[in-house]
Amino acid sequence: MEYLEHLNEPQREGVVNVEGPCMIIAGAGSGKTRVLTYRIAHLMKAHDVDPFSILSLTFTNKAANEMKQRIERVVGSDARNLWMGTFHSVFARILRHDAHRIGYPNNFTIYDTDDSKSLIKAIVKEMGLDDKLYKPNAVLSRISGAKNNLVSWEEYVRNPLYRADDEAAMRPEIGRIYKTYQERCFTSGAMDFDDLLFNMHVLLRDHDDVRHRYQHRFKYILVDEFQDTNLTQYMITRTLSKVHQNICVVGDDAQSIYAFRGANIQNILNFEKDHPDLKVIKLEQNYRSTQNIVNAANSVIAKNSAQLPKNVWTANTDGELVEVVKTTSDNEEGKIVASQIFEEKNNLQLSYDDFAVLYRTNSQSRAIEEALRRSNIPYVIIGGVSFYQRREIKDLLAYLRFVVNPLDEQAFRRIVNLPKRGVGATSVDKIVNATFENNRPLWDVITNVHAYMSGRAANAVASFAEMIDNFRSMTERKDAFEMASHVAKVSGLLRELYEDKTVEGLNRYENVQELLNAIKEYVDNPENEDKSLGAFLQEVALLTDADNKKKKDDGLPKVTLMTIHMAKGLEFKNVFVVGLEEDLFPSQMMLESRADLEEERRLFYVAITRAMNKLFLTYALSRYRFGRLKNCEPSRFLEEIDPSFVRINRRSGTVSPAGMLRRGGTLPGGATAGKSFEGSGYARNLVRGAQRDHQNNRSAKQTNNARYKPSADFTPSDTSNLKEGQRVEHAKFGMGTVVKMDTAGANRKASVLFEEAGEKTLLLSFARLRIVD
Repeated sequence: MEYLEHLNEPQREGVVNVEGPCMIIAGAGSGKTRVLTYRIAHLMKAHDVDPFSILSLTFTNKAANEMKQRIERVVGSDARNLWMGTFHSVFARILRHDAHRIGYPNNFTIYDTDDSKSLIKAIVKEMGLDDKLYKPNAVLSRISGAKNNLVSWEEYVRNPLYRADDEAAMRPEIGRIYKTYQERCFTSGAMDFDDLLFNMHVLLRDHDDVRHRYQHRFKYILVDEFQDTNLTQYMITRTLSKVHQNICVVGDDAQSIYAFRGANIQNILNFEKDHPDLKVIKLEQNYRSTQNIVNAANSVIAKNSAQLPKNVWTANTDGELVEVVKTTSDNEEGKIVASQIFEEKNNLQLSYDDFAVLYRTNSQSRAIEEALRRSNIPYVIIGGVSFYQRREIKDLLAYLRFVVNPLDEQAFRRIVNLPKRGVGATSVDKIVNATFENNRPLWDVITNVHAYMSGRAANAVASFAEMIDNFRSMTERKDAFEMASHVAKVSGLLRELYEDKTVEGLNRYENVQELLNAIKEYVDNPENEDKSLGAFLQEVALLTDADNKKKKDDGLPKVTLMTIHMAKGLEFKNVFVVGLEEDLFPSQMMLESRADLEEERRLFYVAITRAMNKLFLTYALSRYRFGRLKNCEPSRFLEEIDPSFVRINRRSGTVSPAGMLRRGGTLPGGATAGKSFEGSGYARNLVRGAQRDHQNNRSAKQTNNARYKPSADFTPSDTSNLKEGQRVEHAKFGMGTVVKMDTAGANRKASVLFEEAGEKTLLLSFARLRIVD
């Protein structure tokens, strides 16, 4: 059997030992998909198992399709008869056949999330409840959590603990909504995504003949990514495997990162309790990453107490040390990431596809996106839209646009009923049509709305117009940040997002805060003379120019931007993990218990193990949050990496220790690359000196800004022919002399000795220098 020749010994063991319960613990990059694929192929080819009796459950359709194609290459077209797919797709298939046994029509409808939210919204309205308290997101999240833990609406309303939790959250009627929601779905012959799992469990639990049929049909059951299963999924697979006991689960407890979706790490940690005769196979050889990356990851995850023991190793080369990069701000962090990508790509002849930037929350992409745009580096965001294309960002920008230009019809359509004011689409159309029929400007019609329509909608539009008029009266005396903050609060947008405590709601709130941070950075930037709202909106319009749309489907290589959660299962040659600061990563919301902190650590482990050749970990000493410049501390996770596998790069605009290390130099305190790092005290200073460094940087910056103002005719020069000895002027650092040029690689640098600020090494693509002579 040729396919067995391509496996190492543990992989081969995972393929050929097909009888009885088996757990394959697959470390990062250890080839688990290959083992799972060949195990199924081996069942069919070597043991002549009917594919109709094999059930293989995955978490994505993409994974299922890829596995089926690989199996087909080994065993032929018979692989198409496998029961293979996601939990939801396989159980929907079964329910299509047997749903009538639990009272549903076999042609039931599957509600998506929007359908569910719309129904919940209607129910809340019918019950006369406060829609500000009973937001669809929050209610649906609560109902989903109950179903994932096999709690029916009957059990929910009977349980005093659930009611106590709901009363504490000021939503005591959740149980009644859950009951009505399920009754309405049932009456409509519909199931939501959680119902597909919940009702599959009910079907097997309550109908012996159905349970026996599928228990005998599925002689071999395989479950991928078992660490991501919830209680319902665990109970169903346990029930289905009771007769033949041939269940194989594959996963890695160190990569369990979806607790917020209901995943329960205890499923994999306690699997042996349900199967005393369990065979455990460990895939510990990592084929993906260099030794330094693997060892760095191991040193971090070792700090978790709840885990299955394993020793992940690799036969790959040592590779480069993991580079930890300190930056002064999130804005500088973005610039350094862009610069490093450009330099690595050109020096090593790489493709932009070889790079990924990973972050803890979507809101962090803004600074990275702006830096990549300014460097003309193409990128694609996975699992989300561009920062400035996100709905909540477009909502606030539409308000700001309408304040500046009240003739903007599209902005008006977007915001007049946002938050809800009782202005329906028909009323909006009446107002817009009136501008054409009466040849009047849009703003004139809005401010005189009672001349064109009457009723509650007209009153709501009049109140809206009064609010906008008040905003407009402030634009002359307030800068862009003051205006944006005021509009976000008074309009009700910020309050609505703040009150939504679901994961989605918190992300949207953070995104709006990140937009306000961007505006604050714009106002604080001394290079931006015009601080007005109109000037900022013009800059944003240039950043979000339609040219980017042409790049989406052009097939050209792009840098990948995504959250770490979205990156699971992927790999890239070079990976940047940004924002490694306390309260950001680990998240402030994940510090309430040891279990939460350990999940955050597993998330960091997943981030590290996405990298094949090079890994960069960056953090900022300051970051704009909630419109204020916040001092930041490096993440505790940076301290947890064994110092022998890292190199510290203190990028503060002067001398780069990373460059010293490459030249065989030493760091302050005598540390060298991968040696004497901890003993030198340099590791301790990474954390303890962060605030001091931040204050020093700010003091130096304030001093330099106070001493120098650029010339009245200051205009950046073309520096493509800049030479040593030339006199130059910088808008912040003042007058200086070029003492050294570094033209190696794509990023040209100049070392300039400034009269007041001292020597600075500048990237000429960013520096904006005026050549004096």
